[in-house]
Amino acid sequence: MKKLFESAALCAAILALTPSLATAQAKTEEAKSPWTMTGNLNFVSEYRYRGISQTNSKPAIQGGFDWAHEQGYYFGTWASNVSWLSDAGQSNSLEWDFYGGYKGTVAGLNYDVGALYYWYPGTYTASQATPSTLEVYGALTWTQYTLKYSHSLTNTFGFADSKSGGYLDATGNFELGGGFNLVAHLGHQVIPSSSGNSRTKTDCSYSDWKLGVTKDMVGFTFGVAYVDTNARGNVRQCYRNSLDKNLGKSTLVLSATKNF
Repeated sequence: MKKLFESAALCAAILALTPSLATAQAKTEEAKSPWTMTGNLNFVSEYRYRGISQTNSKPAIQGGFDWAHEQGYYFGTWASNVSWLSDAGQSNSLEWDFYGGYKGTVAGLNYDVGALYYWYPGTYTASQATPSTLEVYGALTWTQYTLKYSHSLTNTFGFADSKSGGYLDATGNFELGGGFNLVAHLGHQVIPSSSGNSRTKTDCSYSDWKLGVTKDMVGFTFGVAYVDTNARGNVRQCYRNSLDKNLGKSTLVLSATKNF
């Protein structure tokens, strides 16, 4: 009989606690943050941006963090080692990006609008235009196709008198099965003519294209991509660096990405 009373008392205590536990759980769910954070770490055989080498055909380590709100707002930061400025004698070896925007859906299309600041910390000579660049962008995605336009509000990546440069980007992502994906890209970068016609619009404007395959495996996304441009990289042209290398010539880029 004593054990029976003890069991009954225990059941009564559990029943008394049940509403409190349910209330605590509800409060925990209500207190759940509307923000989510994700991160990424990337290893590449060469850092190519818009088809142009940023590391003079050498490897790069890259990574960043993103914060996204359930209502569509987001912001983030991303960084990579670079050498295109230090190769020219400037005190810089880092690109550090900051961005934010809003994503939504209208009429079956996903849209993304925002701003991105490319920061290249360092000390530069008087003849070097500030390489740090601010762009605004807008993108539309339908199924696996994305069209994006980026517009610079400052000089564009160190080109003097190049405000209002623009980049148009068309990309397609296609599932091949078995964890494989095909990525196809075509872009066009416009560098405006400078005052006094020391640089015409065609001198430094160019197109780039990429065709690559990725595969998810052992927690990473591995990739290989063929990258090429028609950028002018001969002697004394825009994309020939001080080490006498064509920064826009065709190449294969290998990558391994970890998302967390």
